Amino acid sequence: MASSAVVKLACAVFLCMVVAAPYAEAAITCGAVAQNLGPCITFLKTGGAPSAACCAGVKKLVSMATTSADRKTACGCLKQTAATIPGLNYGNAAALPGKCGTSVPYPISPNTDCSKVN
Repeated sequence: MASSAVVKLACAVFLCMVVAAPYAEAAITCGAVAQNLGPCITFLKTGGAPSAACCAGVKKLVSMATTSADRKTACGCLKQTAATIPGLNYGNAAALPGKCGTSVPYPISPNTDCSKVN
């Protein structure tokens, strides 16, 4: 009986590891990127000064991107989302982290190779 319980427990632990593994790679989703950068749309199109809500979202994303996988995911999501915003000014996008008092370890550009982001 005891060995049956141990086998069941081992199977349950293994199943949890298999289910959780994809989520361990990157905690950031494209939904989170879009949600946090939503308040930045006006700045990204017209420039000027980003709103407090925009900068709060930028800083939250930077704080969420703690691993290389997170940063690669965020990079890909940024490129994917940017391509859907008509009138986006990539110069404004590149300037956004600095205007919000933070930085990202890769250039914000449609030409960034996200697979090389660390």
